[in-house]
Amino acid sequence: MKALVTVTLAAISLAMAPAKDWSDLAGEWSVDLRVSLEDQAYNQPMLLRIGGDDQVTGSFYNSEILAGRAGKAQGRTCVAFRTTDGQGMYHSSACLVEGRLVGQTWAEGRNFVLPWTARRR
Repeated sequence: MKALVTVTLAAISLAMAPAKDWSDLAGEWSVDLRVSLEDQAYNQPMLLRIGGDDQVTGSFYNSEILAGRAGKAQGRTCVAFRTTDGQGMYHSSACLVEGRLVGQTWAEGRNFVLPWTARRR
């Protein structure tokens, strides 16, 4: 009985918790996709929308975000999502660090990981 009460109280606490404020993460970003910081600038747009259920929608590199989530833990605010170019899947994640996003994208079918950064547009 004690376990049932604990689970019920935890569920009530979650249901009553205020919605997270994602204003620091949501919005329009310019993603720097250079392999080397000495390379010529190569920026692509990213739009992040984050719903009350922490679900991420929007677009990255002109591709719709198919599935994604945002999360806050250990003092970090992060996002992870999946896109496609019609040929393969791209898995991206990033965390907010001093007002910019520090992230990476794994191109599953193309066999590479590309670290990147992003600034507000």
